[in-house]
Amino acid sequence: MTARKNAAAIPAPPAPRAPAGRRLAGAAVLGAAVLAAAGALAGGAARADATVLTNCAPTPGTCSYPGAATTGVPAGTTLKQVPAQVTSGPGWTWNATTKTAVVTGKGTVLSGLSISGTLQINADNVTVKNVKVTTGGNFGISLTHTAGVTIANSTISGQNATTGRVSYAIDDVYGDSTGTTIKANNISDFRTAVQISTGLADGNYIHDPGFAPGDHTNGFYVGGGTQPLTIQNNTIFDSLGQTDAINLDAATPGPAAPVANKTIRNNLLAGGSYTIYAGAASGSPTSGIVITGNRFGQNYYPQSGQYGPVAYFNPTGTGNTWTGNIWDTTAKTVPSS
Repeated sequence: MTARKNAAAIPAPPAPRAPAGRRLAGAAVLGAAVLAAAGALAGGAARADATVLTNCAPTPGTCSYPGAATTGVPAGTTLKQVPAQVTSGPGWTWNATTKTAVVTGKGTVLSGLSISGTLQINADNVTVKNVKVTTGGNFGISLTHTAGVTIANSTISGQNATTGRVSYAIDDVYGDSTGTTIKANNISDFRTAVQISTGLADGNYIHDPGFAPGDHTNGFYVGGGTQPLTIQNNTIFDSLGQTDAINLDAATPGPAAPVANKTIRNNLLAGGSYTIYAGAASGSPTSGIVITGNRFGQNYYPQSGQYGPVAYFNPTGTGNTWTGNIWDTTAKTVPSS
């Protein structure tokens, strides 16, 4: 498969200065502080119904953010080993040469499998649930020209946190899949956890990235574009000093590469050089960039990311909004610049 990878390096904002290269790369209650801003979020429920919680990052579940107990394959689920116990099923077969479970049947439902290798989805309306994928290869779950794929309650990881990390845990390889839903998954030991440009990512726990020399690490890499994408209710922790929890920037940013219609809301985020790259790198025009109700953890750096919470957010772009975003330790407002 030939994917659109390895975009040119993007310079970070001049002050404070970040690394030049970037890649396709319990809770204390604060008195009566009401979540007025978060309660007004468009389309998303506020995380704390009546009061603002602080110090959620050490145990996200205490603040109703996703964690190990609420994501991935449910505890007690019996899984069949692929390929040791099973090598085919309705709509899919195992390719021993490439160590890939290949889905070709439209409407296939995969459940109760533990795959040592890649899961490649080549069909529409496929549902993956209660599946574990472990690989040190390029892809954990790859989507190729698909529509209506749902990946839910699954665990995707590398073999270890170093040379066995998975390069892309979930990847829309050609950037043309539509209607993708990624929900309640547990993803770790990755270089890039999720790479999509449109669809819905809801309630996932993305944590403990892997690292091999030369990596640029992303929780979400979006690659720009103008198709609608919503990233909501996730816990995304990038413990490394690069690159980000969420990156909206175009693959090759600039005036001819618009970034639009991306919503980031109600997430618990921390880490990276900047925690969010908001799309306007190198003059890319942005519109409809909605970043609202997010909580910025300070478990790795005082400013959430090594250099700050956000870079390349353009407040003058049509429909761009930055509202209700708070620091995890104080619940005070996080500025957009």
